[in-house]
Amino acid sequence: MNITLEGKKALVGGSSAGIGKAIAIQLAKSGASVTLMSRSEDKLKAIVADLPTANGQKHQYLKVDFTNFNSFKNIISEYFKSNSVDILVNNTQGPPAGSALDKSIDDYQAAFDLLFKTVVYTTELALENMRANKFGRIINVSSVSVKEPLSYLVLSNSIRSAVTAWAKSLTMDVGPYNITINNTLTGYFNTERIEEIIRRKSAKTGVSEADVRENMESEVSVKRMGDPEEYANLVTFLASDKAGYISGINIPIDGGRLKSL
Repeated sequence: MNITLEGKKALVGGSSAGIGKAIAIQLAKSGASVTLMSRSEDKLKAIVADLPTANGQKHQYLKVDFTNFNSFKNIISEYFKSNSVDILVNNTQGPPAGSALDKSIDDYQAAFDLLFKTVVYTTELALENMRANKFGRIINVSSVSVKEPLSYLVLSNSIRSAVTAWAKSLTMDVGPYNITINNTLTGYFNTERIEEIIRRKSAKTGVSEADVRENMESEVSVKRMGDPEEYANLVTFLASDKAGYISGINIPIDGGRLKSL
């Protein structure tokens, strides 16, 4: 099966590292023109410079801080005044780890702004052109914790669950315009985020970081963590014409870690 995204324009959040970076690279390799978003301008410049342009693609980036919603809102609104996208990958950094007893109401508000408001606002702006063109692919990078909550990621558990419910609600409204919206549920991947979680668990439990990693990998049926490139392959498929009949679902990509059906 040959997947081509030639002529398509994509906007990818959190794309200066990890899963977001891998997605941006794979979309570009498949022919899309990609706009990257992150707060790390030096990294964004370097990635954009290396993206392929064999098919007349034009890549760019936006320096944004997802943790500052008002600033983000201004930047993304200005972007959509002169740009449109066919593919939207909603992805941000995760909120700070911690249990329900660790977090205050202000922590939940900050996580809501980061994970929910940025996604909904960006999607609303992207939908105008998608509806006019009768084509759109929206992929929300989420977490397996929306199906099986992780006690040490209470903010992510809570707010990402709200995003998946919102996405399901939106599906029926945008489906007639040939627009799909899906959530990818992230398991354990070799990223800076997982290293942060490993360090935190090690410090809290006194277990070595190596043993924490080994214990996490033992929970996965394939007994390893995923590579971001594997994640990017799934998102690229969902962004293509080939996935036009897949919408409104949560797709775990976790190496078989989830125990639920």
